[in-house]
Amino acid sequence: MTCRSGTGCRGRAPLNVGRVRVLLTGGAGFIGSHVADALAEGGDEPVLLDALLPQAHSGPVPEWVRRYEVVVGDVSDPVAVAGLLRGVDAVCHQAAVVGHGLDPSDAPLYAFNNDYGTAVLLAAMHEAGVRRLVLASSMVVYGEGRYWCPAHGVVRAAPRRQESIDAGEYEPPCPECGTSLESLTVPEDAPLDPRSTYAASKLAQEHYAAAWARQTGGGVWALRYHNVYGPRMPRDTPYAGVASLFRSSLENGKAPTVLEDGRQRRDFVHVSDIARANVLALRADAPPGALTPLNICSGEPHTVGDLAVELSRACGGPAPEIVGGARAADVRHVVADPSEATRRLGFRALTSFATGVKAFATDPLR
Repeated sequence: MTCRSGTGCRGRAPLNVGRVRVLLTGGAGFIGSHVADALAEGGDEPVLLDALLPQAHSGPVPEWVRRYEVVVGDVSDPVAVAGLLRGVDAVCHQAAVVGHGLDPSDAPLYAFNNDYGTAVLLAAMHEAGVRRLVLASSMVVYGEGRYWCPAHGVVRAAPRRQESIDAGEYEPPCPECGTSLESLTVPEDAPLDPRSTYAASKLAQEHYAAAWARQTGGGVWALRYHNVYGPRMPRDTPYAGVASLFRSSLENGKAPTVLEDGRQRRDFVHVSDIARANVLALRADAPPGALTPLNICSGEPHTVGDLAVELSRACGGPAPEIVGGARAADVRHVVADPSEATRRLGFRALTSFATGVKAFATDPLR
């Protein structure tokens, strides 16, 4: 028997049988809408809450989620959230302002929507007795990835200096000897070092959720997404992802511009795989009283230059232009191994880079 909110039951009922009712914040957005589809396809019932912020939406409720129960509202509204939690088995928290942002003046936007909103949600979950949370986190909490120095082993990369970037020297140096480092995959227990306001807000979300879990005995899967792309991605906004920015340039007949030398390594993971990871997490028991982070990635690293080249080919557009430079919050390499997500959730990415990028050339964007 499933324990629902409002009954006074504080236990953790298994979600591996029966129909599950899930409050899905940010449910009309890029990732949230795909999670809603994956839940519905599995026979579950998503209830969508979305503020339709202009950073991610250019209009009303998008057509692809109109078949669901959609509430236009803000996760920072305690009355609205409390009402939606009645009868809910679990929460999948996708709502967030994403992207690097423009400059420090964006800090209140991130703090209010990402962190205050999460605090309101967690308080309401406590009152409702809902003890299952899947939190959308991000690889940005790591800052720079993991690195190896031939002389000093695994080290934390020293900050890149502007004069080095201006000279075309992009690899981060060893903090001990200054040697260029070799990029390794990042494990979930790597030191956390957010480099942007967005990254700081995502780490704060994890900390709030971890405190909630310890205080309530609830369980949290924190899914640290790597570079997500695919249909319904936001476009033509400073908060959009690199794949969307490249495609917008190509649709305007312009070459995509690639910062640095294009060799910075990332893991580009298709949104359909992200959605499946969320459903697997909602169906799996997270360790009680704790937040458990998992890297959600393809396990198939590529460079940003690779993405630009393949997308240009798929769109039949001009070759990318390598322009050098770097933004203040940019990191050189950050890639991870999905083996822990495989072990814990049975997750493996199914969409290859080649297949996903080719499809992305014509995917509908938001």
